[in-house]
Amino acid sequence: MAELPLTSTTGIPEVRPIPRHIAIIMDGNGRWAKLRGLPRAEGHRQGVEAVRRVVRHCAELGVEHLTLFAFSSENWRRPPEEVGFLMGLFRMMLQREVTRMHRNGVRLTVIGDRGRFDAELQSLIAKAEARTAGNTKICLNIAANYGGRWDIVQAMNRLTRAHPERAGCYTELELQAELALGWAPEPDLFIRTGGEQRLSNFLLWQLAYTELYFTDTLWPDFREEALDEAVRSYQCRERRFGRTSEQLAVSS
Repeated sequence: MAELPLTSTTGIPEVRPIPRHIAIIMDGNGRWAKLRGLPRAEGHRQGVEAVRRVVRHCAELGVEHLTLFAFSSENWRRPPEEVGFLMGLFRMMLQREVTRMHRNGVRLTVIGDRGRFDAELQSLIAKAEARTAGNTKICLNIAANYGGRWDIVQAMNRLTRAHPERAGCYTELELQAELALGWAPEPDLFIRTGGEQRLSNFLLWQLAYTELYFTDTLWPDFREEALDEAVRSYQCRERRFGRTSEQLAVSS
């Protein structure tokens, strides 16, 4: 069994100039389209272009993991026609982009509850993951029908099914291992575009000590320079993980 990554509450992770793991809420597609008198669907199409740019630039910077919030468990509440379009866009991405990802060394994983997706979409996800499983340039994690509370509940349910005799005695590390990203380092940097300043049920467990960065830039306008600016902000943070500044000075 592979060794699990160190968590921010059970140890002190290594701090690097470039984040190992960046998590992004890609907000603002609909508003981008509205400002231009275009249908919301066009904003989502342009959002896919932004995904391509950001994945490529993260790989160039040396980021190891990039997790993108594509569709939350609450997004089913949107108008049916928009939900249908987003599912179609996801299907198209899996059909057309996986070859490009594979060629560029991108490993694709999809986290979230797949049970609500149709059989074709579930099959496309499984095939894309299998095809790119051996790639090591960067791991792109797409959160689809994902919610942070769902993630914690499903992790606990998996633990209780596997070890019912230990109920009430589980450890943090045991629960961590059952989370959707339990095999990956916790995000170092969280970015939310579009001007909102909330987590929206995204990676609630994993973001415990993540540096948060909010920008008014709408997702389709989020380019390489905007990502660089977010990384520079991260580099100016003092990551203490519960320690004091004086302790950091002594250990450096």
